[in-house]
Parts: sequence; structure tokens; C-alpha cells
Amino acid sequence: MLTERQGLIIWLHSLKHAKTLRRFGNVHYVSRKMKYVLLYCNQSEIEKLTEKLSNYSYVKKVDVSLRPFVKTEYENARPDKAKEYDYKMGL
Repeated sequence: MLTERQGLIIWLHSLKHAKTLRRFGNVHYVSRKMKYVLLYCNQSEIEKLTEKLSNYSYVKKVDVSLRPFVKTEYENARPDKAKEYDYKMGL
């Protein structure tokens, strides 16, 4: 059984505390230049974690990723005519 996961983008004042965020979920990426952490956790815990993390002094802002709600299957996707002719050239 797969658990529904969702990402949190946590903007930090300093990267000193990026390591401490591992206790809240899986740290997927840490951007040193832009000072944010991408953290994955269960969808059921998202609201609690955003409130809890935003109260910390080293956190600027917490954004919730909308990726699970974006539709990735396209209905009217037609292949490009130019590419279609290129594929037929090999036959």
C-alpha cells in the first residue's frame, strides 16, 4: 500500500537548521543558494506541520506543493505532424 505524500517548501533564514528538519519527514533537496528545503511528508500531516514549522524562528515561510493535485494526463494531445513524418522516413 502506498501512502499519499506531498512536498513542503520551507524557506529558511539560515541553512544551519536544515539538518533538524529531518525529524518531520524526508528531506529531498536543500538549496544552498536560495536557502530552502524540500521536505516530503504524509498528506494527512500537512496542515499540522505547516503550522508547527512556521512558528520556528529560523523559518521564513512554508509553501505547500500542489503537485499531487495537478492533472498530468492530457485528453486532446495530438502528435506533431512534422515528427510523425520523420518517424515514417525510417520505414
